[in-house]
Amino acid sequence: MKNFALIGAAGYVAPRHMRAIKDTGNCLVAALDPNDSVGIIDSYFPEADFFVEFERFDRHIEKLRRQGTPLHYVSVCSPNYLHDAHIRFGLRVGADVICEKPLVLNPWNVEALQELEREYGRKVYTILQLRHHPSLLALKAELDSNSVGEKHEVDLAYITSRGKWYYTSWKGDIKKSGGIATNIGIHFFDMLVWLFGPVQENVVQVHTHDRAAGYLELERARVRWFLSINSDTLPEAAVAAGARTFRSITVDGKEVEFSGGFTDLHTLSYQSILEGRGFGIDQAATAIQIVHDIRNQQPVGLKGEYHPLAKLPLAKHPFHSM
Repeated sequence: MKNFALIGAAGYVAPRHMRAIKDTGNCLVAALDPNDSVGIIDSYFPEADFFVEFERFDRHIEKLRRQGTPLHYVSVCSPNYLHDAHIRFGLRVGADVICEKPLVLNPWNVEALQELEREYGRKVYTILQLRHHPSLLALKAELDSNSVGEKHEVDLAYITSRGKWYYTSWKGDIKKSGGIATNIGIHFFDMLVWLFGPVQENVVQVHTHDRAAGYLELERARVRWFLSINSDTLPEAAVAAGARTFRSITVDGKEVEFSGGFTDLHTLSYQSILEGRGFGIDQAATAIQIVHDIRNQQPVGLKGEYHPLAKLPLAKHPFHSM
């Protein structure tokens, strides 16, 4: 049994990590979040110590160490802009770190973390759960068996509706979240380069508060992509079905069905890490570079190849109309 500490216990994704720790037969000994609405802990580790102040959490971890209770892993589920600092904390206390996406916001932070890995002799892992999805594993096997050099035509759309709360939270601040492409899209960009190879061209056509769209030329694919948090961009079929989320990937005109099968992907990720097969900093670096480049590009507008949903009328920022 391994001992875990968790930073960001009140966050949206934290319950998936708690479940993964429990399902892999391990123990959560301490958790931290400035928000104390963390009753979800009772469903998994009611005996875990909980802190709302980092300083007391830090002191508790040190006390456990001095008492001979080792801390094997720190799981990081905090806001994106804090990941780097919390990963560094985990390494300093002698633990391996499991961090949600994005590992960091900027490419230069990647090299710094690699230096700290070497300095402390520990490892940093990230959750790239789509690489464990059965449908996508089957697609990768099929693609890898095809002739080298073939370029596939790929359309990717992901819409996950968010209300006005989003813009008040840290997620609505591009300096803290990295913006739409980082916050909701980084795992899809990782999936694309995992399936189709390195980036050859990265063009941003639309990038606003509620959506982003662009064109990626990869070694084995031409990709038109669209991301949105605005429910007005949902296709009519999704609206008719009462859906608030829409995800679609087509490869050469054929839909890749992967809407299900997400329930256990964090547990699979933890199992892989515990067995020494987790995804480390090197695997995360390419997607971090992609979304950094998207965030810092000037959109060119609807030129060249673009996703059909990119043509939808742009919306005003909800706070600008108040």
